[in-house]
This record gives sequence, structure tokens and C-alpha cells, in this order.
Amino acid sequence: MRRGFSVPNENDSFNIRVFKQVVPYLLEFRTRIIVAFGCLVLAKLASVYLPFVLKYTVDTLDQQQSVVLLGTIGLIAAYGVLRLANVVLSELRDMLFGRVTERAMRRISMKVFSHLQHLDLKFHLDRKTGGLARDIERGVSGISFVMRFFVFNIGPTLIELMLVIGILTSKYGAKYGLVIAASVVVYITFTVYVTNWRLKFIREANMADNRSNTRAVDSLLNFETVKYFNNEDHEIKEYDVELAAWEKARRKNRLSLFALNGGQALVIATAMTSMLLFAALDVEAGAMTLGDFVLVNAFMMQIFMPLNFLGFVYREIKGSLTNIENMFDLLKVETSVSRNADGKRLDVSHGAIAFENVTFGYAKERTILNNLSLNIKAGSKVAIVGPSGSGKSTLTKLLCRFYDVTNGEIKIDEQPISQLELDSLRKVIAVVPQDTVLFNASIFDNIHYGNLAATKEQVIAASEAANLKTFVESLKEGFDTHVGERGLKLSGGEKQRVAIARALLKDSPIMIFDEATSALDSHNEEAIMRTIKQVARHHTAIMIAHRLSTVTDADHIFYLEQGQLVEEGTHQQLLEKNGHYAALWRSQSQ
Repeated sequence: MRRGFSVPNENDSFNIRVFKQVVPYLLEFRTRIIVAFGCLVLAKLASVYLPFVLKYTVDTLDQQQSVVLLGTIGLIAAYGVLRLANVVLSELRDMLFGRVTERAMRRISMKVFSHLQHLDLKFHLDRKTGGLARDIERGVSGISFVMRFFVFNIGPTLIELMLVIGILTSKYGAKYGLVIAASVVVYITFTVYVTNWRLKFIREANMADNRSNTRAVDSLLNFETVKYFNNEDHEIKEYDVELAAWEKARRKNRLSLFALNGGQALVIATAMTSMLLFAALDVEAGAMTLGDFVLVNAFMMQIFMPLNFLGFVYREIKGSLTNIENMFDLLKVETSVSRNADGKRLDVSHGAIAFENVTFGYAKERTILNNLSLNIKAGSKVAIVGPSGSGKSTLTKLLCRFYDVTNGEIKIDEQPISQLELDSLRKVIAVVPQDTVLFNASIFDNIHYGNLAATKEQVIAASEAANLKTFVESLKEGFDTHVGERGLKLSGGEKQRVAIARALLKDSPIMIFDEATSALDSHNEEAIMRTIKQVARHHTAIMIAHRLSTVTDADHIFYLEQGQLVEEGTHQQLLEKNGHYAALWRSQSQ
């Protein structure tokens, strides 16, 4: 997947592709678009007629007759009405179309967010959150900009331009139309060429912005680690390095913008000077009235002021189109784990789990599980133990289908999970993860997240079962206490108990406790173990543990080493075998 400000194809197909992706989101309000376009046409007709009112007013005043005073007042009133109509119609147009763009932004934001939520764990482990957030933010903002200015600024300006060229050519001669047409062609050609040249500087600035933002977010999320190792100054220096790159890219961007604006100003100044010179000579020769001179000047101002703005709009639209394409590229990222929306829904009648000849590795060159087979009986409490890196936690990720196995099959009640609808699979599994991360919300909200349909009483009961209720009641705000970002306001043991309460509230037939008591003191660990023992009576419970003292009462223990099953049995049976498990037990006991 591309990161930051990606390089587009510099051709028409790029722009057409982006518009094709955006247009379906705009068609929800077809009537609004038609009415807004009608307001646009009426506003432009009023705008084109304004210079004629000025001409007639000046010609009337030039007659120096008192009898024309009433006509002059009428013309001035008409000018005011047309000016007001132009503004009101333009504002009405923007108001009507604003709803269209806002709804499109909402729909696209939801689609991208939904897609990201459904991507597999591999994508989320590889992503750079700061840069990803910027891509989405700039893409959504770009949609609003492109739709508003392309539809109601560039298009109308070009329409007005053709009308003016036709009027001046037919009324005053070909030279006026040719000057405007030639200047517009030179202006647009120069703007397009220089803007395309400048895109590389815009990309550099945005990429530098992404990197600096990613660096800042990463550092702030891991502020505890920064402080543990006294590396505040290092983080500041590294952030400044990224900001320096951003500053350099912005300087190039600014200098190239100066070249663009200067060239555009030269074209406009040359065109306006030429037109006014022709008009002045024609007035002097008697071929034009003073009102005609004012009309030509008004048309020139009316055309070149928005045309000057058109240069800015074109630059921004090119950047916005790239940002939109960048955001839509996220939708092209495919998950390696199919959700099987049309697959069979999991029917858990007992809760038996089987790993059959499972082989898996996070990378091709590193195999974590090697032809592993486990059979977990329904309703039993089993433990999976072994040294670090033996693949214990990987089993949990595979069972939840965060990844698909390379070879082999995993079954629940004889149903291969690879063929099941993914949501139905994860619904029947509750997990207390090894690394507990909480939402930046209240304790109640974090527990309630396990079952959004649960009542307050059920949340309190789950917290009591997790030996958390007494702690919560000691807090000033009780269950309404906010836990901070990633739960950093709570201790490790407190976070772990919240995670256990959340899993208990889900009340799934299969429960996994991945080092669920590793951060607890002996008193709380003993209380939680009693809860887990009670829960295991009615569920298939899997305990992944490093401390063997927490799994001695398990119905069955699997000992893994280097991704393979080397021993299995009850605690007493494994001690009698005097193998790997017994050696680890003696080591921990000593």
C-alpha cells in the first residue's frame, strides 16, 4: 500500500478515474444538484449583463441632459438588483450544493473507516497511524474542494469566458475576442505546465508532513518509554529533523508558487493593457462610446479576476485529486482473511476445538507453528504452556482468524473455521489478551464494550466477578472514571481486571485467557483464578500461561516448544513424565 502523498499518473485517465469514484456519492441528491445548477445559470446571466447596464448608464450620463436623470436612476437601480441577484443566487447555489458535498464526505468517510475496520491484523500492524489519518483527512477535505470549485467555479468561469468572447467579437470586432482568447490560452497553458512541475514539491511537503505527524503520534503514544529512558531530547531532535525536511519542501513549494503567480500576473496585465489600449483608441476615433470603454474594462475585470483565482483552484484541485486518489487507494487494500459473508454461520453445540496439522508463520522465512495438532474437549479447561516464542499466543490469533493458517485446518465442533462467516466465529470467542489496551473512556464503557446489549446490573456483576467492583467503588467517580488513552491511568493489574470483566460480560461459549493474571498480585490472582475456574464449568476455557502455578487444576495441559507439541497430560501426569514440563515446574518452584 502506498503511504503519504503518492505519485499519480499525469494524464486525463487519473482525473477521470477519481471523478468516477466520487460521482456515485453525489447522485443521492439529484434534485438539489439540478436546482443548484439552475441558480448557477441565472447568476451567470446576471453577471454577464452587468457590464451592459454600466455601459448604458455611462452613455446616458455622457449626454448631459437633465431629462435622462430618471433613466439613469432606473439603470443604477437595475445594476443594484442584478448585483444582488448574482450574490443571492450564488449563495443559494452554494447552500444547496453544500448538502450534497457534506453527504458525499460522510458516505466516503464511513466507507473508508468501515473498510479499515475490516482489514486483517497484518495491515494494522504495518500501518503508520499518523500518516494514515492525514491521508484520510486530506482526501475527505479534497472531495469538498473539488466538487465546490470545479462544478461552481471552473465550469462557470469557462462558460462566462465563451459568452464574453462571443459578445465582444460580434459587437466590437475580432481583435477583442482574439486578445482574450489568446491570453486565456497562454494563461491556462502556463498554469497547467507550471502547476504540474510544482506537484513534486507539493508531494515532498505532504510526505514530510506525514512523516513528522507519524513521528509525533508514535512518540506521544509511547511517552512512558520515552521517559523511562530519558530520551525526551532525542525525540525532540528526531521530530525537528522531520520538521526541517518539511520546512525545506515548503520553501521549494513557496518559491515555485512565486514563479507561477508572477507568470500569471504578467499574462493578465498584458491582456488587460492591450484591451484597454484598443478600446481607448476606438473611443478616440469615435468608433466606441465612453460607455463601451467602461463595458470592455468591466468585462476584462469580470473575466480575469476569477481567471486569476482559477489558477489557484487548478493547483488545489490537482493536489486534491491526488489526495482523493490516495484515500481511495486505501479501499483497494485487500484483506488476506476473507470474511465469508455468504459462508455458513458457526453453530456451537458443544465447543470442541481441533487444530489439525497446523503450520503457520508470520513470514515465509520464519515458521511459528509446525504441523501442530491439538484436541480440546468441549467444556474442558485446558492450558497451553511453554517457553516464549513457542507459539502459544499465535494459537489464539489463528483461532479468531486474525490470520489464516498456511497448512492444516482448525475446527470448532467439526466445522472448519475457514469456511465459516467470520462475525459468527468471533462472536462465540471471548479473549482476555496478554497486552490489555483500553479505550479512552470510562471504566463502565470499557466493560460494557464486551456486550453492548448488557444492562448496568450485568456490567456490575461482571466487574464483581473480575474482582474489580471494590476498586471501582473506592474511586471518586466510580464506574464513570475515565481510564485515559490506552488505559494509562490504571495500573497493569487494574487494566487486566477490566479486560477480564469485559470478556466475562461477553459470555461466549469459548473463552481464552492469554496470560490473564500476569499483572496481578497474589491476592487478586487467587480471586481471579477462582472466577476462571467457575467460568470454565460452563465454557470451553483455554489458559495460555507462563506461570505453571496458575494451571495446575487444568483438565489437560499442552506443552509447546518451537511450534510443536512435545508433551500433554494433566499436571500430575506431566510431573511423573519428568520431561520439559517437570523441568519448568522445578525451575519456577525454586
